[in-house]
Amino acid sequence: MDKLRVVFAREYLERVRTRWFLIATIFGPLVFGALIFVPPWLASRSKASSDVSRIVILDATGTSLGRSVASELNGGLQGDTSRTAVRAVTPATLAAAESLATRESISNTVLGYLVLDSATLAGRSARYAGTNATSSADMERLQKIVQTKVLELRLAQAGVNPFESTALTKIDVDLNADRISQRGRGGSAKVSIYFAFAVALLLYTSILFYGQAVLRSVIDEKQSRVAEVVVASVPARTLLAGKVLGVGAVGLTQMLIWVAASYALVRLRVQMLTHMGLPIGQSILPDISLSLAIVLLLFFLLGYIFYAALFAAVGATVSNEQDAQQAQMPIIMLLIVSIFALTPILTAPQSTLAYTMGWLPFSAPIVMPLRMSVVSLEPLDIGTALVILACSCYVAVWLAARVYRTGLLMYGKRASVREVLRWVGRAH
Repeated sequence: MDKLRVVFAREYLERVRTRWFLIATIFGPLVFGALIFVPPWLASRSKASSDVSRIVILDATGTSLGRSVASELNGGLQGDTSRTAVRAVTPATLAAAESLATRESISNTVLGYLVLDSATLAGRSARYAGTNATSSADMERLQKIVQTKVLELRLAQAGVNPFESTALTKIDVDLNADRISQRGRGGSAKVSIYFAFAVALLLYTSILFYGQAVLRSVIDEKQSRVAEVVVASVPARTLLAGKVLGVGAVGLTQMLIWVAASYALVRLRVQMLTHMGLPIGQSILPDISLSLAIVLLLFFLLGYIFYAALFAAVGATVSNEQDAQQAQMPIIMLLIVSIFALTPILTAPQSTLAYTMGWLPFSAPIVMPLRMSVVSLEPLDIGTALVILACSCYVAVWLAARVYRTGLLMYGKRASVREVLRWVGRAH
């Protein structure tokens, strides 16, 4: 136990004292802060500009559609439509009118011009050209107004009173979906989906990053011949366990700092957005219970141990970084499979695919937290996944220890699959 503690302390302190640990620890809250404040800032700047009505409408429909669009662009019946020039044209004079409007746009007399023709009346298309054509907010406003006014015109032609058609067509339904769990309403379903994605990606990147840190640590010890000295005084299994636990503790420390900083940002979010004059919007975190947080942490720890043992075994079979890049690809592909399955599992979190990948040890550390973030799972399902993952960790560590014990002292070549299998089958 004393030797395990020494190895653990060495691996832990060696990493938390580095400059890169400090940079990565600070970078996490900065990214989370950007996710809190950048979207509201972008939303505040994505509104249609007040100048969008300074355009020319070329109306080749032979109806009052152009005037209706101009009126709506300027605030309705009470608006000042002088900012929008409506020019009635025919199909024969449309090309000349477009050339004139193009010259006016180039000279900045107007922002651009909108063409309404028979295709617009048929509900198929309208055309716009202008200096603000790349503004998605301006284009969305123009499109919505044209769609509404074409519908009003059709209703009027069908005999519906104009005032009634306006009331009938001005509908903007916003569907707000709340997730219901066994504890009751659990907040916005959209937020739960975003949170599930964030949790899955955080677990994926953390397991991959710290698992590869174990691999690089093994290779460094082999290249520096430190392994020869260490193995002489510390059993290979103890050395492997100390390395895996030490690097894992570094990851856990970093994640706890990230969680604490993120929690503080969430608590101060409303006050800071209000002070900055930005829209508050909905909460960015769903209702998270203490039990859910503990289970998420268990999946991270077990998933890390499972993959770290495999990465350590790979590191023991190679002698340089170049060979390691190739040898670790099968392990990385196991992780990537889980990421590819995120979208179909979010679409159907109770499907056979979701159940199966939630129990497989290579995908459970990512898939189960994803499912738990969007739907309520039975405790038996969660417990079964944890037990399977824990047993898989034991098997992975046992296999890795056998490979590690022999491969750690091998230099100069990359072990073949047959050699690795022989190491695994060799008795203690």
